[in-house]
Amino acid sequence: MKKIKIYDTTLRDGSQGEDISFSLEDKLHILRKLDELGIDYVEGGWPGSNSKDIAFFHRAQELKLKHTKLAAFGSTRHPRHSVAHDRNLQSLLEADTPVVTIFGKSWDLHVKVALGISLEENLELIRDSVAFLKSKGKEVIYDAEHFFDGFKADSAYALATLAAAEEAGADLLVLCDTNGGTVTADLCERFRRAAKSVKRPLGIHTHNDCEMAVANSIAAVQQGAVQVQGTINGYGERCGNANLCSVIPNIELKLGLRSIGRENLRRLTEVSHYVSELANLHHRQDLPYVGKSAFAHKGGIHVSAVVKEASSYEHVDPAVVGNERRVLVSELSGKSSVLYKAAERGLEIDKA
Repeated sequence: MKKIKIYDTTLRDGSQGEDISFSLEDKLHILRKLDELGIDYVEGGWPGSNSKDIAFFHRAQELKLKHTKLAAFGSTRHPRHSVAHDRNLQSLLEADTPVVTIFGKSWDLHVKVALGISLEENLELIRDSVAFLKSKGKEVIYDAEHFFDGFKADSAYALATLAAAEEAGADLLVLCDTNGGTVTADLCERFRRAAKSVKRPLGIHTHNDCEMAVANSIAAVQQGAVQVQGTINGYGERCGNANLCSVIPNIELKLGLRSIGRENLRRLTEVSHYVSELANLHHRQDLPYVGKSAFAHKGGIHVSAVVKEASSYEHVDPAVVGNERRVLVSELSGKSSVLYKAAERGLEIDKA
């Protein structure tokens, strides 16, 4: 069975959500939980940006992770610095993680306006940074920031940035829908074009600004992506990232591929609630798969059908993801709802 690797960025991208501020201890607890869940990679933070993340990577060395590879995140070198004197790259090395993820610019708009350098200079930043980190023995994941917008603006240049990272030795190239504005059909076409232009395996990183992050992630897997990046409960900046609590079961149950494995899938609801509690956020009841309402039935006709055949109104068995069926009683209920609730409580009532 084909394996799709899961890359969790809750502790970095997720922490950029407006109402989220994880403490150092929170981050360590979540890392342990994600390791227990069988997540392949956990992006711990950006050590070059703040002291808390530096402390986190130091403390994380004390943990005995059983499955997860810890990744430090950062950018390509500054245009005015060599790799040997770039503080960001040095911070990534000091984090002492087996994996380093760096992002580079794929969109000519960002190169010219945000960085204020030439297109060729940007390619040099990518090559230099990836090659430097590889020379230090790191597994290097290259995040092609704004790839899909960059491809729309100048496809040849966007593909050239991937080629630069590949030539420098990047282990994986991740195509990022950083603005979250790409619709699925366009994403698939651009993903296919990228796959034809490079030999390195590709991953996907989507944002949810059009509420298509999960759909786009699954579509990318169908196009050949071997890694999906996202966050628990879809936490993240603006409208959030791809929700791994939906991505993972979709990979396992809908595509028939392996991610964390069926044995770990049963822990998904527990982990979803655990992370929301540490984030001090109310757990959304309407979250697919893991929400309290995901398998709740209120309409009497629905309950009557579910009692006879669960699949009539449940697309999967809730127990597979660690959730449970709930029947609600209201003015919309029928006899089946009342009988179900009575049976839950061990009551015998006249069915006539």
